Amino acid sequence: MSAQRAADAGRPAVVDLGTWQSARDELLVREKAHTHEGDAVAAARRRLPMVEVDGGVVVVGPDGAVPFLDLFEGRDRLVVYQHMWHDGAPHQGQCEGCTTTAWHLQDATYLHGHGVSLAVLTTGAWEEVQPYTAFMGYGQVPWYSVRDAPAPIGGDMGYLASFLRDGDSVFLTYRTTGRGNERVNVAMGLLDMTPFGRGEDWEDVPEGWPAGRHACWSWRTDADGTPTWGGTSRPLPQWTRPGASPVTTLGRRGEH
Repeated sequence: MSAQRAADAGRPAVVDLGTWQSARDELLVREKAHTHEGDAVAAARRRLPMVEVDGGVVVVGPDGAVPFLDLFEGRDRLVVYQHMWHDGAPHQGQCEGCTTTAWHLQDATYLHGHGVSLAVLTTGAWEEVQPYTAFMGYGQVPWYSVRDAPAPIGGDMGYLASFLRDGDSVFLTYRTTGRGNERVNVAMGLLDMTPFGRGEDWEDVPEGWPAGRHACWSWRTDADGTPTWGGTSRPLPQWTRPGASPVTTLGRRGEH
């Protein structure tokens, strides 16, 4: 197949190895610049000021009600993901974006090795949260209900946040949301390496590539794997769980 025919078919042009390596080396220059800029941003992040929060705020987790300070597990740093929650909704009705993020936060081995603890916080009531974590198979990284906690421990969810402990004093050092949460999503980074990317309509792709879809189109699918936001959908990782079955409603307030 010629290079032109490959491009017409919605595929990268076919070239010899030397031509490919030359194009790859040219792109590598930009990738290295991107990496170095990321390093500079991280250096600026380390220089952000911090704000003290109340480490005695009570949260509820596997061991009942505990002070937020306990989430550090004796370490001096803590990273949390603040998971949105739809009260009263069944498992399939919970936030698909938060499910995607939390699914990638199931092992804290390397964080623990660097003196950093990891936890997931949510405003859901613990009596709803606990069965959900059991269904999802979450075990190593603890979840806590922060339903009655003030911001920034409670309040708005959908954030990754970093806290620092100095004795019994606790400080918020960093917080991000939206595409800032992508840093923990390995799947998105790997999709970005493939020729068709994420398949979302905001992406800049060559003419003739497969048509894009709205952002996050594949976060929620039906039982056949077809992306949909309808009542027969579940967040994608849920279909791997034993007993997951098609449903007729997401069970969210105001939805039928």
